[in-house]
Amino acid sequence: MFGLIGTPLSHSFSKKYFTEKFLSENIFDASYENFQIDSLNKLTEIINQYPTLSGLNVTIPYKKEIIKLLDYIDPEAKEIGAVNTIKIIRGEEKINLYGYNTDSFGFKKSLDYLPKNYSKGALILGTGGASAAVAFVLKKLNIPYYKISRNPNKEKNIILYKDISSDLIQSYPFIINTSPVGMFPDMNDCPDIPYSLINATTIAYDLIYNPEETLFLKKCREQGAFTFNGLAMLKLQAEKAWEIWSGN
Repeated sequence: MFGLIGTPLSHSFSKKYFTEKFLSENIFDASYENFQIDSLNKLTEIINQYPTLSGLNVTIPYKKEIIKLLDYIDPEAKEIGAVNTIKIIRGEEKINLYGYNTDSFGFKKSLDYLPKNYSKGALILGTGGASAAVAFVLKKLNIPYYKISRNPNKEKNIILYKDISSDLIQSYPFIINTSPVGMFPDMNDCPDIPYSLINATTIAYDLIYNPEETLFLKKCREQGAFTFNGLAMLKLQAEKAWEIWSGN
């Protein structure tokens, strides 16, 4: 048994994705459930309540907070500072939780679908767990970036939304929304960026995949930008998570 922890989970396609995967690949002894929890204090209860539970995905808002509950963290996940995949190892005396980050794998692989000018520079909207995975990949690829937040920090390359200028978008044409703004059911929301400055050289990537086209992507598309949602990344990171859980 496998599952997803976070809140809210109404937007998530993970259960549908894994259920269909298990059926199509004739994996009849596996199931996938959503565990919407308002506190990580309930994690131990879930693990004890479901003795066949052997893997979890972690989503908003627990990707950073979960780390303190783990017995082991993969070096890459530790460097990122966020975990979205847990392998549960049940011993005779103790249950050990192993943490990994498959968001970084999914994001990096998804770059193959984008125009090549993404490597010029990026603006990362948001500073949560997904943002950390994206920044990790960009750093490894030597792609310069700024994070955009309401709480600036020059040492961490974090600037304000109001600092986004025409020159900045020209120099950093790859704009990635890693925040939950615009996610189902709040589909009339979008990040507060100057959309009038977006142009045909812009690549707008939203890690959100529900709805398929967020208001952020729609506004960027109407300005001539190349747009891309998070469905490919979701599938890629999910396959990596399955690889970790199954050992294949």
